[in-house]
Amino acid sequence: MQKLTSPEYTAFSCKAAMLESELCWFDDACILDMDHFVKRLSSIKEKGVRPDLIGSIITHYASKWLPELSDDDAQKMIANVDESPESVTTSWMKKRFFVETLVGTLPPEKDSIPCNFLLRLLRVASMVRVEPAYRAELEKRVSYQLDHASLRELMIPSFSHTCTTLLDVELVLRLARRFMNLDEAVRSGAALIKVTKLVDCYLAEAAIDSNLTLSEFFALASVPPGHARAMDDGLYRAIDTYLKAHPGVSKQDRNRLCKLIDSRKLSPEASLHAAQNERLPVRAVVQVLFSEQNKLNKQILDFSGSFSGMLSPNMGLDAPARCLSKREINTQQMEVKRLKEDVLRLQSHCMALEGQIEKLMEKKKGFLIWKKFGIPTLRGNKNEEIEREANVGIGLKTPLQMRTRLVKAKNPNKWRKSLS
Repeated sequence: MQKLTSPEYTAFSCKAAMLESELCWFDDACILDMDHFVKRLSSIKEKGVRPDLIGSIITHYASKWLPELSDDDAQKMIANVDESPESVTTSWMKKRFFVETLVGTLPPEKDSIPCNFLLRLLRVASMVRVEPAYRAELEKRVSYQLDHASLRELMIPSFSHTCTTLLDVELVLRLARRFMNLDEAVRSGAALIKVTKLVDCYLAEAAIDSNLTLSEFFALASVPPGHARAMDDGLYRAIDTYLKAHPGVSKQDRNRLCKLIDSRKLSPEASLHAAQNERLPVRAVVQVLFSEQNKLNKQILDFSGSFSGMLSPNMGLDAPARCLSKREINTQQMEVKRLKEDVLRLQSHCMALEGQIEKLMEKKKGFLIWKKFGIPTLRGNKNEEIEREANVGIGLKTPLQMRTRLVKAKNPNKWRKSLS
């Protein structure tokens, strides 16, 4: 363990003290002097400070000077209350100058500034109408980190007089298209899935606006590729919300929207809702029902194949099966449980039948023993006498045998006379 007086620790302490002295200035005097802030920030960059530390300095300074850039809602409300109506124009001009200057001081590294802060800065830039070059720079930076954006910060209002929607859908459309046009290394699989979910959630929120046109909705929903959606539940929710808020959509446009949904990627809950949804066209409902039927048949085949593989003697030589999903595993477990219950039920029936057969065999065995010794049994005497008489009657073929029978009937046994 190194001592506190080592040369390396001393150098590190001196460097930290210098850095602290350089960073303590922006809390006081530099809040009101933008030029001083830019000069001091340039001197800090020349000292070789990491870009993420420079980004934290910029975000802290911007949140102090402009509360709209803070992620604290209470601070934003206080700033809005303190602002007087007489200073609206002056305040807007100051904010515009501040945002344009701040964009010019951003480090060139992509991950140096958080994406949510850039979105808040873009919101203010849209509100005060900064120059198009600064706005394009902000949009470029946001598009590189769009997978780290939150839905709350992405819902930027529309400040343009020509736009009729409440949200700036065109801005999100440009950001999504820029992200999809990035290199494959930047637009990795996980990032692409996150952006696709973000777009679907944004569509579900923007679809409530009755002024949102079908072309805008269709354009934004078509930006993510089909393979980026593992499940289409979010897209189905957005389309259902749009159809609910726009009841006058024609049948042809409904079919066009429903073509965006892959019915094979819907969850059982979404499929059940779609099968009962009156807003969807009949063709889309039929496709959902057909897909569910195919899924059920596939599960049955997979279960039968896995069951036969368990019984196969060459199970270790078979090809490795694909990884089953959680829903398929639960279905197979339910099927196995149902089969076990059926087997137990059959076993109980078999045991009951075996018990009945044993009882019948014991009764038959006792009847044969009593009959062997000539002792009549308690049960079935009347039937046995009728059977014996029938058997005797069948054997009578001559008049002599008939006469012998009549004589025996007239002369009863002696023990009968003694009892009388």
